Amino acid sequence: MIMNKLVVFSAIQPSGILTIGNYIGAIQQWIKMQDKYDCIYSIVDLHTITVKQDPFTLQKNILNTIAIYLACGIDPKKSIIFIQSHVPAHVQLSWILNCYVYFNELKRMTQFKKKKENKKSKLNNGLFTYPVLMASDILLYKTDIVPVGKDQKQHLELSCTLAKRFNNIYGDLFKIPKSYIIKNKSNILSLSNIEKKMSKSDTNKNSFISLLDKKEIIKIKIKKAITDSDNPPTIHYDPKYKKGISNLLIILSSMSEKNLFYLEKKFRGETYNSLKNEVIDILIKKLFILQEKYFYYINNYKYLMDIVHDGAEKAKIRANNTLKEIYNKIGFL
Repeated sequence: MIMNKLVVFSAIQPSGILTIGNYIGAIQQWIKMQDKYDCIYSIVDLHTITVKQDPFTLQKNILNTIAIYLACGIDPKKSIIFIQSHVPAHVQLSWILNCYVYFNELKRMTQFKKKKENKKSKLNNGLFTYPVLMASDILLYKTDIVPVGKDQKQHLELSCTLAKRFNNIYGDLFKIPKSYIIKNKSNILSLSNIEKKMSKSDTNKNSFISLLDKKEIIKIKIKKAITDSDNPPTIHYDPKYKKGISNLLIILSSMSEKNLFYLEKKFRGETYNSLKNEVIDILIKKLFILQEKYFYYINNYKYLMDIVHDGAEKAKIRANNTLKEIYNKIGFL
């Protein structure tokens, strides 16, 4: 264990090729945290099967996600990178926590309510208990900080509730994790529907920019991106009344590392097309470099598997130590 550094845990589901929303809202922040914190980054395949998966596609998506982690700059020498199902303690702790969470607490989870409204078919129990497995992921490593989007904040709050409940019964075992929410960057919006966040699972492919999109596709998608009908057009950050323009400004600011104030000044009096053209240019430039690295890694299967095998071994040591403490506390032999 890296001494004197706070532990950071975060993860992404391997449910498709990651988008610039995943990069800006999560991975870009993970990269910056590697030197300051003791970072653990997982590919949470167990969470993914709450929705029916094709086995071949799931395996491909897991490998793609590992390769993208590395291509983006997640360094296995600085951070632990592993596949969730390779560390059995996640499921073992999840069952224990299921015995300490209340039915009504899970029933109140906003994401479950939304999925329940949208699902035409019967919901599986995995969707209902998803937040408990997420709590297990976090608490297993005695995590101090969890980078989360606003949509996951309620799940993190449940993790804290369960940690406190367990500690009140058995003594201080779990750390109470704190959220790390990136202001203005947590949710990149859909390019075609600014009332929802960008998602890699969106059926409308024009709604997101994949990290592996070719430059011709990027041009088409950004050119079609929703703005507004203000006349004359004004380019400034206003996430309430100018969501489309604000979304493009956040993308440009995040990818170019130029602040919003500078960009507002630069585009004063300019057209929406000029903003879109600059967003296109920076995305093509940045993603070209990322894609070169991605294709190097994805064609090195053994190297990818060595990384996650080594990561799982490191994660197991920590996870099993925590699980052993828990077993002793609750009376298992």
